Amino acid sequence: MKVAVLFDGVSALAPVPDLLILETVAAIESALRDEGQSASRIPVGTDTQWIDRLRRGRFDLAFNLCEGIDGIATFEPPVIGVLELLGLPYSGSSSFTTSLCLRKHVVNTLLDRSRLPVPAWGLARTGQPLPSIGFPAICKPAAEDASLGIEQRSVVRNKQQLAERVGAMLEMWPEVIVQRYIDGREVNVGIVGDTVLPLAEVDFAAMPRGMWKIVSYRSKWETGCDEDLGTVPTCPAQLDAAVAAEVRRVALESWRLVGGEGYGRVDMRIDRLGRPWILEVNANPDIAPNAGLARMARVAGLDYAALVRLVCDHALARSSTSYDSRWARVQELSGLTVSAEDRARFGQTLS
Repeated sequence: MKVAVLFDGVSALAPVPDLLILETVAAIESALRDEGQSASRIPVGTDTQWIDRLRRGRFDLAFNLCEGIDGIATFEPPVIGVLELLGLPYSGSSSFTTSLCLRKHVVNTLLDRSRLPVPAWGLARTGQPLPSIGFPAICKPAAEDASLGIEQRSVVRNKQQLAERVGAMLEMWPEVIVQRYIDGREVNVGIVGDTVLPLAEVDFAAMPRGMWKIVSYRSKWETGCDEDLGTVPTCPAQLDAAVAAEVRRVALESWRLVGGEGYGRVDMRIDRLGRPWILEVNANPDIAPNAGLARMARVAGLDYAALVRLVCDHALARSSTSYDSRWARVQELSGLTVSAEDRARFGQTLS
């Protein structure tokens, strides 16, 4: 099988390269080759060269590691859209689901209308009144990932702090989510296909006194800093059986609701009464060997190569039904008769 490994080429191949991207690309390549597959790197940029390479390459599958272009998350769904237009099977969720998950206010509305637990929230825009959802509250960009825009000052205790923080953020982002801060334990729920992996927890025990217990941008990307050392991932999480079951149920329902496929992660807080609250639904989260999803998979007994293989298998299984056969079924469900000749051409018996 020929696999194209897509990644953010603008960031990874910059004069100061993003080595974390390249390390993940190399790990995926190694896992694929260990399975006897052929892997080719396809750096994604703002031109069409990468599209031309995909069209000429006769690839069987695209393993999509591209979480944006030049680090801009809003470019992630269009990259997936190209794969969909080309009819090339790809890992992870669809362009629709990925776009949806990048818009936190839209996802929150969907989850809330489906009676899934989401902390009280509101949307701040320039020139509009500030949301009133109580304090403490946390402010975050409405359409970013990787904890961009999240720091200790993101958590506010009063209206003055809220106005200052939102005002500063609106200079950079057009929309800001203001959400009630849930004081409690933070858990990550990894999902591959329809399987929930062992639950993980962020241990805040070493967070310096006086700091908010949040997973900030610094904690993710400034290795060795105080907030990094204060956010230690542990897996499996030590939770009461009933609480763990409820966490898994809520995570899987939210994942299915957004149309998640392939692999994902749902981040939650558990309050002091043992109630889970959804913080974020992540489509196509970090799948590096040292990232949370791979850590959870290892606890489940899956080494990295097995995880990569499962993701590929799911992508191929999802695309195994041809467009023609799906369209024939749509015709029947729309009240039309599909001829025997068309049945034979579509290569499938329809009922």
